Amino acid sequence: MRNQRAATVFAGILLGSVCLGGCAGQKDAGRTEQETNWEQAEEGESKVQEETQLTTEDGTNDSADYDALFEKITLTESYKGLDDTNPLMTQRFGADPYAMVYGDRVYFYMTADAFEYDGAAGKLGENTYSRIRSINVISTSDMINFTDHGSIRVAGKDGAAVWARNSWAPAAAWKEIDGKPRFFLYFADAGGGIGVLVSDSPTGPFTDPLGEGLITRQTPNCADVLWLFDPAVLVDDDGKAYLYFGGGVPEGRAADPGTARVVQLGDDMISLAGDPVRIDAPYVFEDSGIHKVGGKYYYTYCSNWQVDPEGTARYGFVNGEIVSMESDSPMGPFTLKETILENPGRYFGLYGNNHHCVFSFRDNWYITYHTRVLEQAMGVELGYRCTHVDEFTMGEDGTIGKIPQTLQGRRQLSYVDPYTQNRAANFAVMGGIACVASDDGAKQYGSGNMALGEIDTGDFVVVKGVDFGEEAPVKWSASVRNPKGEEGVIRICADGPDGTVLGYLPVADPAEEFTEYTVSLDRAVTGVHDLCLVFSGEGYELESWQFHKES
Repeated sequence: MRNQRAATVFAGILLGSVCLGGCAGQKDAGRTEQETNWEQAEEGESKVQEETQLTTEDGTNDSADYDALFEKITLTESYKGLDDTNPLMTQRFGADPYAMVYGDRVYFYMTADAFEYDGAAGKLGENTYSRIRSINVISTSDMINFTDHGSIRVAGKDGAAVWARNSWAPAAAWKEIDGKPRFFLYFADAGGGIGVLVSDSPTGPFTDPLGEGLITRQTPNCADVLWLFDPAVLVDDDGKAYLYFGGGVPEGRAADPGTARVVQLGDDMISLAGDPVRIDAPYVFEDSGIHKVGGKYYYTYCSNWQVDPEGTARYGFVNGEIVSMESDSPMGPFTLKETILENPGRYFGLYGNNHHCVFSFRDNWYITYHTRVLEQAMGVELGYRCTHVDEFTMGEDGTIGKIPQTLQGRRQLSYVDPYTQNRAANFAVMGGIACVASDDGAKQYGSGNMALGEIDTGDFVVVKGVDFGEEAPVKWSASVRNPKGEEGVIRICADGPDGTVLGYLPVADPAEEFTEYTVSLDRAVTGVHDLCLVFSGEGYELESWQFHKES
């Protein structure tokens, strides 16, 4: 591919003004091991450079020109420090997170908060939740890098459930039915009922098996529940499943709202095996949660905003905190155990509703919840939420204690293999990137296979913990779509956007479909490093990448 010298540099948003816990231009701390890896690679480096430098068609070396090009580029703001594990994503908001473990991955389903603008004035307004009709989904195998799977179209004329007005607070589960896994996505139609969608894949496409709500005002023992929303689901060891839901505070009943419910689901997961029963949860507000430890069941919920001193003295919690109750049965009765999560405003400065999910993955325990950290970093304080995860230790008796809320609170469970095809929409940190549909299925349903898109000069992604092994790669390939034939360059770096440059991939050829391009690397790398891709140019999309050891 022929590359003309770039004449124009598109400047990104100035980096460093609002980053959390460190900005994209800063190096990661604790690089002693990685520095050693560079030193060990030096002996074979000159040969790799000599044999694999980039050249144009006339045989001249472009590496120096690319170096000069990227020196002029201002990195796009990341809204998240390079060392931060929270929020999980910054390319979109995500609220009311729910975690579902399937195979070697955990999937997170989130209310698709998005900026609301005044139609006439175009002014950014408060998050009213009234326009939310999609559910965002991401997944991870290592708890640090997350794959964006897009937004499941749930409610309204473009959604699977055309009868529903909104899609809030999802819950997900899977169960083997008729010899194959089936996936079930429960959602709240605002506060008026709970629907269910089904799929053969955790990322969809999802379909509506009922054509109406699973839980409605006509469901027994539900007419007096103010808010029929916020589902949680448990598939027990014996295959029986249970749905938890409800919320709201009737006037004058702050201490005993009586609005939490549990019901056993049918074997098909889309019907009820009985009538819902009340959970006696003191000061309940919303946000049902459920997890099991040993033979005990733990119902968790958010306390309301009317907890008085008498209630605090009796139960130990205050307004807007996640409370845990214990039972020997999934249907209760439950008794109060402890407070496990304070309101995120205590840690990050902006209070709001508290929504969570407790789950176990690869023998580790986690809690996922939402905060207002992302909008705060963007200079917006209008109620738009993002998803966090923190790790904690589960006591043998099910005791958790108050879980600290952090920006850097998780370990990477496994390293990324660079020698297999990796989806470009899997990363830990990004600046300026959007994830777009990469195939017809994702375009039609909103979720599925995604690619990096809406690229501008200065945008970047960071993949944490890539293990190159003892033998250095010599080539890098990428699947790129460039429908307008715009010119661009991808800089391949180790250890941050301003880290060691491994090579450059020029983008110039028009390509309506994703096409694989391969480039030789300029420098050797071994051991474990973070991989960073920095972009120059615009109008192209990146679907996947892979390193190669053999020339």
